[in-house]
Amino acid sequence: MKKLRIIHATEYHYHQPVTFGPHRVMMRPREGHDIHIEVGRWEVHPKPEVRWLRDIYGNSIAVLTFAEKSDRLRIMGGADIAYLRANPMECLIDPGARLYPFQYPPDEQVELIPYRLPSYPYEGPQLREWLTALYKPGDAVETFALLNRLNAHIHDTIAYSRREESGVQLPCDTLRRGSGSCRDFAVLMMEAARHWGFASRFVSGYVQLAAGQHGATHAWTEIYIPGAGWHGFDPTNNKMVGDEHISVAVAREQEKACPVSGWWEGPTGAFSHMEVSVQVFEI
Repeated sequence: MKKLRIIHATEYHYHQPVTFGPHRVMMRPREGHDIHIEVGRWEVHPKPEVRWLRDIYGNSIAVLTFAEKSDRLRIMGGADIAYLRANPMECLIDPGARLYPFQYPPDEQVELIPYRLPSYPYEGPQLREWLTALYKPGDAVETFALLNRLNAHIHDTIAYSRREESGVQLPCDTLRRGSGSCRDFAVLMMEAARHWGFASRFVSGYVQLAAGQHGATHAWTEIYIPGAGWHGFDPTNNKMVGDEHISVAVAREQEKACPVSGWWEGPTGAFSHMEVSVQVFEI
């Protein structure tokens, strides 16, 4: 059993006190058979009223409302987790899904429809053309081999570039520029898999980096495979998701998996800067 400590702090600075509207925060890891939260940490300044809810995807969201103005907003979330995940084995795939193409079982098709519909349908022709280098209709290929091929191709042909601005690039913009952030890599893989008929979703969370490095917020893609369930692929690092990945939020589209969202009101130019600190390490 592996134990990790996560500390995630986001701090906004302003030149003068401003009014804060409601904020939605997703920093709590998703618990289940593979992850158990042993200790939770939570600190916000100025002090808010906090209401917890689960959205339609089962993500834990803290809704913060503020009564006082401040020239600083600090949100710190953290947890000590026990990681119980075992590496999924390919033999767990349903026999009918071992080779692509395949059909999802009838009793799962309805629930998977939203995850199979492209988020950027107008980019379909360019994506399909790009995908011809990896798969040609009529071929039979092992499902995991195909998805690993896509994962590796994105990693090998797109350069990683850290972007501070919010949102993601359109998939075809990522292909045209030849670079993107982890969010852009995840969206590109999600959309590409959907054009092959796979159900896929966006994941945001944390990743434990190499010894001596801090952890980081991260994004990757999960693809639904009959028998194996939702299986994570990390095209930024060209690997399957393992016990260094800690998911916080899943969604059909990345906008619904943002760690912090909200608004503030004040004079033009009141905003100064933002600081983000993430630590993920074994305990």
